[in-house]
Amino acid sequence: MARKYFGTDGIRGQVGEGAITPDFMLRLGYAAGKVLGATNQSGGRNRILIGKDTRVSGYMFEAALEAGLINAGVDVGLLGPMPTPAIAYLTRTFHAQAGIVISASHNPYQDNGIKFFSADGSKLPDQVEQDIEAALDLPMVTAKDLGKAWRIDDAVGRYIEFCKASTPWRYSLEGLKIVLDCANGATYHIAPKVFRELGAEVHAIGIQPDGVNINLDCGSTKPEQLQKVVVEQGADLGIAFDGDGDRVMFVDNRGNLIDGDQLLFLIAIHRQQFLGGCNGVVGTQMSNYGFELALKERKIPFVRAKVGDRYVLEMMSKNGWHVGGESSGHIVCTDVTTTGDGIISALQVLRAVSDFGEPLDQLSQRMQMLPQHMINVRLTSRDGVLENARVIKAVEEAEGELADNGRVLLRPSGTEPLIRVMVEGKDHALVEKLAADIAAVVEQAGNA
Repeated sequence: MARKYFGTDGIRGQVGEGAITPDFMLRLGYAAGKVLGATNQSGGRNRILIGKDTRVSGYMFEAALEAGLINAGVDVGLLGPMPTPAIAYLTRTFHAQAGIVISASHNPYQDNGIKFFSADGSKLPDQVEQDIEAALDLPMVTAKDLGKAWRIDDAVGRYIEFCKASTPWRYSLEGLKIVLDCANGATYHIAPKVFRELGAEVHAIGIQPDGVNINLDCGSTKPEQLQKVVVEQGADLGIAFDGDGDRVMFVDNRGNLIDGDQLLFLIAIHRQQFLGGCNGVVGTQMSNYGFELALKERKIPFVRAKVGDRYVLEMMSKNGWHVGGESSGHIVCTDVTTTGDGIISALQVLRAVSDFGEPLDQLSQRMQMLPQHMINVRLTSRDGVLENARVIKAVEEAEGELADNGRVLLRPSGTEPLIRVMVEGKDHALVEKLAADIAAVVEQAGNA
């Protein structure tokens, strides 16, 4: 059955429109309480945690969800502003039936959204999301035994210690000068403490959230300010998180951006050389071809999943691998935690820098990123375009010119009448030419 509200990463949209309204959140809280409360096998009280990022609309949706859950007879633990991965972790440690995150991740403050974690800190199964959607149509009946709410005052300290415990005993960042960009988001009061307590000298930016400046010209999607400050401060490196703290990007001492593919590569080769091996890595359709080639050279298996952390995690589980992620910096190490975690991923990278004994700018050169060119082709209709004989021939001819030194990807947009044409290869001029040639054929086929 098709889902009406849940996408690949929860429910998301502009505040005040569609499902992103207080009325809907009240009903969602009630529906989630009824469905998730039924998973309680302990016989004790039903318990669900709520955390949020720093958007001003989070107050409104927190109150609405809380009311719906309490009306369904569920106790509610209020975490306040916390990174998404912290909510996954705390859901496990409190033995709650679920955790709810109020966040639109890297989007601007005008957006917001909801995502759920199961009792074990993983994404909800599709069937449970479908059950919640079905329960939205139920009349709200006040439970005989109403739930209660309490604020979890030590949530920040618990999560800081969890992050630090992801590194070896006595691991130290002493002597390292780091600039942190917390995107005026959910890591603003946590990340600086983690890195300082591990011994680093920290200069933090993006730590003054006001409800509307989350991700505004800062964070992992807008790293220009961080690149500038790293150079001005003479720092060893910079680390940028997104608004909800599940993504991370690095900047080297010269101000060069190190993206998710490069970070995943460093984590993988560190495990291979220092931690007993890396049995494989999951990337996505958008992972740089240079990443794939660099892993192949080191005999580390690599497969691509569809774009989206849900699909990356599914592929990791299928293969029994522990490392995966996306170019955007959403990195998952499932032998450390259950979901993408910007702070913990950053610590994994810093362990690699420390153990290899090389500055980040040198270490990142072990992988050669290939030129990548993408053209978004807007069409009257996408129907049949990818199966069109002329499009197939154009792709085959381009792949022939690239030989084993590149790849072609045609990917329809999930939300717009677009087909994204991407070409990668070692020759930048050839890559741009082939992308333009294929895009022209796609446009003819879709607008015929």
